[in-house]
Amino acid sequence: MPTANEARRRYAVVGLGARAQTFVDALAGPYADRAELVGFCDVNQTRIAVHNRWIAERYGYAAVPQYEAGDFGRMLEEQRVDVVVVTSMDRTHDDYIVAALEAGLDVVTEKPMTMDPVRCRRILDAAEKSSGSVRVAFNYRYNPVHEKVREVLASGAIGDIGSVHFEWLLDVRHGADYFRRWHRDKANAGGLMVHKATHHFDLVNWWIDSEPVKVYADGKLFFYGDENGKRRGLARDYDRADGSAEAKDDPFAIKLAASEKLRELYLEAEHEDGYHRDQNVFAPGITIEDDMAVLVRYSSGASLSYHLTAYSPWEGYRIGFNGSAGRLELLVRENTFATPAEEQEHSTAVQHGDAKPGETEALLTIHPLWEPPQTLLHHELGQGHGGGDARLLESLFGDGDEDPLGRSADHHDGARSLLVGLAANQSFETGQAVDVSALLAQ
Repeated sequence: MPTANEARRRYAVVGLGARAQTFVDALAGPYADRAELVGFCDVNQTRIAVHNRWIAERYGYAAVPQYEAGDFGRMLEEQRVDVVVVTSMDRTHDDYIVAALEAGLDVVTEKPMTMDPVRCRRILDAAEKSSGSVRVAFNYRYNPVHEKVREVLASGAIGDIGSVHFEWLLDVRHGADYFRRWHRDKANAGGLMVHKATHHFDLVNWWIDSEPVKVYADGKLFFYGDENGKRRGLARDYDRADGSAEAKDDPFAIKLAASEKLRELYLEAEHEDGYHRDQNVFAPGITIEDDMAVLVRYSSGASLSYHLTAYSPWEGYRIGFNGSAGRLELLVRENTFATPAEEQEHSTAVQHGDAKPGETEALLTIHPLWEPPQTLLHHELGQGHGGGDARLLESLFGDGDEDPLGRSADHHDGARSLLVGLAANQSFETGQAVDVSALLAQ
């Protein structure tokens, strides 16, 4: 915590969509004694104004200076920024990260760090030359359940790890959301292998403390998209939900006007940039996959078999670690079934798949060789990515206490997780296994 003689660090946030709220609220609220918001930057000034009004209403915070995206460099200089928080569209991350590093500033960036090998190389090169640092906001590392997994594996309780089996299920309320917004175009975010699975690949990299070296993958658009919708009788004839009679009773449609947050950030801001947050998940234009299988070989000799499904009836994940002395199993259930958007009590359930209170479950079990299994934990999940959000924010903006589990992720960690997803995308296209290290040499 700063002393009386120390000035608060000066923060600027670039990209003022929904995800920015986590960081803006933290800096304007619980960490305002050590942090000062000095700049908001976005392609859409209406969204900036919304965030300014929110923090004024909640915290009595003075209006943060607004800058257009083209004035990012001027903001850094005029506001004497110390730290840049990047929560913009994925394909723009590298421009802001590199500019901040070249100015000698620290960076906190949302995952994924970036979305292709060229952009990744830019960031790595800039980080090596800069006096600034990069922190990637991998909040799942800070989930207490995931910390326990790391502790058990590091203790050697199941011996050397031979393989990891990892299935992640996005339900039809959360999974569908990636097909309504800008993520549906792979040119914006690299597909779910990059935007979503980077979380999961990072967890495995961190859990087993090893480098991914080779990837083989297969992916397809199985459920969403116009052809699939027509074939299964799910398609409706509309481009976007707002104002469409066809979307009125569509369980896959999101009603922006029904949510104060989504209405103000998107519906009432679209006159500036034409961005529609409520596109039809069964309309043309989707270029990402919704069903993906990945095999990864690690430098330790361990292998990962991973599957991501974006159209599941329930949300959660299962993980099994096979070791020379036993097996560790984790089951996380975030809901028992998906409710349509109009029946949800909180808008973030649609955006981020927040767990339903009373329906969540985390069960961690160890199965030693020649011994009965033992339950290591079994409880309901905390809110905010299982409690990970609050702990991440404390690590980023708080006292920076000791980190024996190595939860803090830098640009090298951001690259490792990203490269697995990029290798998977390349394998989708070629049908061949991909050497991870070769990606950055392209």
